[in-house]
Amino acid sequence: MSSFSTAKQRIFDLLDENSFVEIGAKIKARATSFNQDPDRMPSDGVITGYGLIDGSLVYVYSQDASVLGGSIGEMHAKKITAIYDLAIRTGAPVIGMVESAGFRLQEGIDALDAFGSIYARQVKASGLIPQITAVFGNCGGGLALVPALTDFTFMANDAKLYVNAPNALAGNHEEKNDTAAASAKAACGSVDVVGTEEEIISEIRKLVSMLPSNNEDEASSECTDDLNRSCASVSTGYKDPALVLGEVADEGLFFETRREYAPEMATGFIRLNGCTVGIVANRSAVYDGEGEEKAVYDTVLTASGCYKAADFVRFCDAFEIPVITLTNVTGFAATESEEKKVADAAGKLVAAFAGSNVPKVNVIMKNAVGSAYAVMNSKASGADFTIAFPDSVIGVMDAKMAAFVLCDGSPEDEELEKTAARYEALQNNIECAAERGYVDEIIEPADLRKYLVGTMEVLYTKREEFPAKKHSTK
Repeated sequence: MSSFSTAKQRIFDLLDENSFVEIGAKIKARATSFNQDPDRMPSDGVITGYGLIDGSLVYVYSQDASVLGGSIGEMHAKKITAIYDLAIRTGAPVIGMVESAGFRLQEGIDALDAFGSIYARQVKASGLIPQITAVFGNCGGGLALVPALTDFTFMANDAKLYVNAPNALAGNHEEKNDTAAASAKAACGSVDVVGTEEEIISEIRKLVSMLPSNNEDEASSECTDDLNRSCASVSTGYKDPALVLGEVADEGLFFETRREYAPEMATGFIRLNGCTVGIVANRSAVYDGEGEEKAVYDTVLTASGCYKAADFVRFCDAFEIPVITLTNVTGFAATESEEKKVADAAGKLVAAFAGSNVPKVNVIMKNAVGSAYAVMNSKASGADFTIAFPDSVIGVMDAKMAAFVLCDGSPEDEELEKTAARYEALQNNIECAAERGYVDEIIEPADLRKYLVGTMEVLYTKREEFPAKKHSTK
């Protein structure tokens, strides 16, 4: 199969059958320098147009690596910016499928300006329409900014994504550390999903079906699942959000974003009663199919986890998607490396929660201890409802540590135990938090789905205005 047909076939595979309409098929490059022949560059190396995914309009472009390596020049960029302009005017997502050598050197400064025009459209579209990039081949140099400016990035197993190639990095070479590899980019948070070409196409369709078309649209579909269904595994599987959400969500569907980055903080989308909801969840374990723990994480907030969650909350707020947090946290990661940036990261997460006016619900699944609790969508930072399980804990610190401080650091064992027990009863008890209004409802884990469906219904008409300002500085 030729590269040209591959570029077009990707579009056909992505969109609903017979729904693709190509735009600008006859466009050619204008440059003839360095022996360029526009007649030998069909569509100037990029196929653009629109079509449907599950009946919803999307705009799409797919780069053709057989035409000068899919490199970007003046007319190539003009085709991409043209569909961006249409997408902004009509309120529909843009999906880019990238396989390109980057700048078209033969066009010099015109190619450089072309890149800037694409960046500008992406920034203009940000927060107005969802933007998705799928990297199927090379995506290097200035082109690497294209997925960075989109909301979600997918990457084929054998694709390459880089600003500077691994061999261009001082002291490095590709065999030593392939910094352009899909696995490396997923681990650092640049990529949401890695897989085969077929898997990526399937995952993009799944994601698009859960997202609103624009910032004024509503992400919803018909729900055939039982709204009052019991969730028996929640009480034992609360450490792994994927297990919990597999029980709670409509049809058990949880689309996780940035899956390989900061796995101790899970982010993604579910549906409740047909409506899309964003999830931010602390993860302390991953279970396999037999219920055994495959991986274990500390119940702490890390800098990477906070940055990941903050970006996700800001996306949800921009597109009017409610946010539910599943909280199980006892503090902040305490290492030299974390100390350099965890405060900045946690500050950005607090700013994201406090600065968003979408419906927000916090579920305390086990522990909500110290200022890390305040960061995780607490009542004080803007949660509309806080739900807790009966054996959960809200407090400043562990009762034994608090007792040690309260007893001046040198208590007798018996006195320490008494003080710890008293502190647990008076300060860390979930009933105490409910009495003070920090918890709205204490529920059984098995009832989580029906209570979340109920809170989403109550908050459906939520309206909240903030003081007028240009934008936050955090």
